[in-house]
Amino acid sequence: MRKLLQRSLAALLAFAILPLAGFVPGLQAQKRDTTQVRSLVGHVFNNQDQPVAKAIVYLKNTKSLAIRTYISEADGTYHFPALSPNVDYEVYAEFQGGHSDTKTLSAFDNRKQLNVTLHIK
Repeated sequence: MRKLLQRSLAALLAFAILPLAGFVPGLQAQKRDTTQVRSLVGHVFNNQDQPVAKAIVYLKNTKSLAIRTYISEADGTYHFPALSPNVDYEVYAEFQGGHSDTKTLSAFDNRKQLNVTLHIK
């Protein structure tokens, strides 16, 4: 009888605790949803619409204020992979004292790949 009572109590606790596992950090394995990750690609141009090589492109996460950089390729291209879908970002470029306008990437933009052209003034 005592073993039956212990088993019943264990089963009752299991049914009471398991649904909470989704709400308590560490009780449920964390899965990264890679289908929601987005990326930013683009080009950096000068005033004459020529590609700018070696421009520094800055990407600022407006939530954490973390800044990532990328040095543009010979054809002016840059890219930032694996961006969070739930964060706004600001992007701009600098080259030899010139600066582009700052563009904002909204968390509401649900495209997987964003393309932003930056013009150095």
